[in-house]
Amino acid sequence: MISMQAWADAQRLWEFQQMGHEPRSCSVAIGLGSHDLGVADITVDLYERGMIPLIVFTGATSRTTSECMPRGEAEHYRERAIELGVPADAVLVEPQARNTGENIRFSRALLEDHGISVSSVLLVSKPYEERRAYATARKLWPDVEWVSASTPMTLSEYVDSIQDAHLVIDMLVGAQQRLMMYPRQGFMIEQAIPDDVAAAYERLRVQGFISRLVAAEAAQE
Repeated sequence: MISMQAWADAQRLWEFQQMGHEPRSCSVAIGLGSHDLGVADITVDLYERGMIPLIVFTGATSRTTSECMPRGEAEHYRERAIELGVPADAVLVEPQARNTGENIRFSRALLEDHGISVSSVLLVSKPYEERRAYATARKLWPDVEWVSASTPMTLSEYVDSIQDAHLVIDMLVGAQQRLMMYPRQGFMIEQAIPDDVAAAYERLRVQGFISRLVAAEAAQE
């Protein structure tokens, strides 16, 4: 049973993880691979709304996607986009990245290899990873403008889609830990963490929502 306090703390982390950017026209969209095909769906929606002329999907497989996406996260995203009507020549695939830093670095290299000039990027991720992805992108590719985007949904709607409330809170706690830890390791820009967010994170950690935490000395995931 998840306590009311834990739900309130999870809600605070959920709110903080989202950047609140208004989607707008950009040079390209970069969709970050994961288990969640909703990232592909919202990227397609942005394309259909005329906000981007080109999509890059990036991601290999991970322990959570090796069975459900055996051809790689980016490739499954590409297939989904084409199924939804995006022309194949409007989608590039970066199939090697295994963490957010590699997503950004490898996507940048792919775009440069294709001679595509980029001044702004719509960065599409899962809702609870907007801030982490933005902070990483700003660190690794600082001379372009980044606009965060994800599927508009509430925490309860996301829990319903995953069907595992404890896991969702674990993922929120893990994302928050990385926001606090990774700037010191040079993986992302520093961002101010409000006191109530830090307190919510600590309460959830103490209550055992820890399956997605990394050791302080761990390399970026």
